[in-house]
Amino acid sequence: MANAVVHLILVPSHLEEKLYIGALFVVGSVVMLGVAVGLVVLRRPVGAWLVGSATSVGMIVGFLLSRTVGLPGYHEDGWELPYGPLSLVVEALFVVLFAAWLGRADTVRGAVPHPRVVRRIKALSGRSR
Repeated sequence: MANAVVHLILVPSHLEEKLYIGALFVVGSVVMLGVAVGLVVLRRPVGAWLVGSATSVGMIVGFLLSRTVGLPGYHEDGWELPYGPLSLVVEALFVVLFAAWLGRADTVRGAVPHPRVVRRIKALSGRSR
């Protein structure tokens, strides 16, 4: 959510500076808001974690490219304090949290299967006895 907020704050200035950069900020923010909702409401939020991590890595790469080799018609000279470093920290933290979530023993093994799957397994195992 913090990632979306930081980028939404910067949308107006980036839309004026380079339209496609501002549009990417909007898209990234909307995606990350959707990811935040998915992490809260989904029973198994693997997809939300994957989309959020891919988006975060993409934003980090975009930030670094825009300050090194540049992007088409766009090059930033500074870090855009305090938002640039803050966004990098928030994006990297999301990826680290995803890795930690994946590393939890119960993430995959302890996941509760859908009730229909449980019934099917019980029915199949009852037949084999």
